[in-house]
Amino acid sequence: MRLVTTNLTYKEVQPKLRELVDTLFRTVPAGVGSRGFVDASRSQFKEIMTYGSKWCIENSYGWTEDLERTEGYGRIDWAEPEKVSSKAMERGIKQLGTLGSGNHYLEIQIVKAENIFDEELAKKFGITQPEQVVIMVHCGSRGFGHQIGTDYLRIFEGTMKKYGIEVYDRELACAPFQSNEGQDYYKAMACAANMAFANRQVILHRIREGFSKVFKTEAEKLEMHMVYDVAHNIAKLEEHVIDGHKKKVVVHRKGSTRAFPPHHPELAKLYKETGQPVIIGGSMETGSFLLVGTQKAMDETFGSTAHGSGRTMSRAAAKRQVRGEQLQRDMEKRGIYVKAISMSGLAEEAGFAYKNINDVINAVAEAGISMPVVGLKPVGNVKG
Repeated sequence: MRLVTTNLTYKEVQPKLRELVDTLFRTVPAGVGSRGFVDASRSQFKEIMTYGSKWCIENSYGWTEDLERTEGYGRIDWAEPEKVSSKAMERGIKQLGTLGSGNHYLEIQIVKAENIFDEELAKKFGITQPEQVVIMVHCGSRGFGHQIGTDYLRIFEGTMKKYGIEVYDRELACAPFQSNEGQDYYKAMACAANMAFANRQVILHRIREGFSKVFKTEAEKLEMHMVYDVAHNIAKLEEHVIDGHKKKVVVHRKGSTRAFPPHHPELAKLYKETGQPVIIGGSMETGSFLLVGTQKAMDETFGSTAHGSGRTMSRAAAKRQVRGEQLQRDMEKRGIYVKAISMSGLAEEAGFAYKNINDVINAVAEAGISMPVVGLKPVGNVKG
């Protein structure tokens, strides 16, 4: 997830909303197999796997400040491209700067006055006024990360026999963390994470270009600063207190997101006093939230919170209840202009197919594992 602010208000954006969404739809390719903006060579892609967002900044796809506003400064330093298959490289090399499909999206959102829960913290995160326009992006490492997972799933099937490990689901596989196979996967997975950071960084670069084109103003003057970028599917070796003792453990956040508290050593200076910004996405019809990490999350959930509202029904069930074309028209009547690659794919993402985002936020807030700062309402959406 990645959240970006602007100094624009909805009053300024509304007359150009359709043009803006259409421009972003052309600027940021979406959908299965979409080809990206960056035409990287194999050697460049290995650098991207190794350096993540840092490579993008060094190649003029972003601002230096973007790095400190990204989890881990946009790079996992134990990545080793040699642990990645040629097939995975082939799938990923042309996808830098693309959204993908499913529940991945690029969304234009607005801040409603009644949804500012912590005005002081909101201002520190760059949310300074009601009706302010922001942009949220949800996407990952595309087919590249998927192929790495597929490759190591096959490797681990043999590895489990070697170590006498049994699982009862063919979709699950594992290896001891310190084994050669486990370490190979850990290093390959880091390559996928770095590619995901880089992918979102290039998308941000293109979003800034799109806004500049539509509003005929430089992105700097539009104050298009990133609030934060946080991963949704990643495993990291971290230090946590367990049974009163500090221990190093592998924390795998899958369907969850990091929520570190103030003064955590891994946070950039920018967020040392506030705690880490947390982005929790809802559906394209209901909205999303910006929250902040807490000490209770460190104490009880390994510095983690929810990542989104989550589905209540399958994609097939959603498509049986609504047609994409009708959903698109209904959303536009309610002030949400959506542009999608596939109408059937749009139907799969209908708001009723997801949990109520307010219920999710209330749950994590009551649990104390992250606290809401601002609620964000969608007005424009690009879907794969």
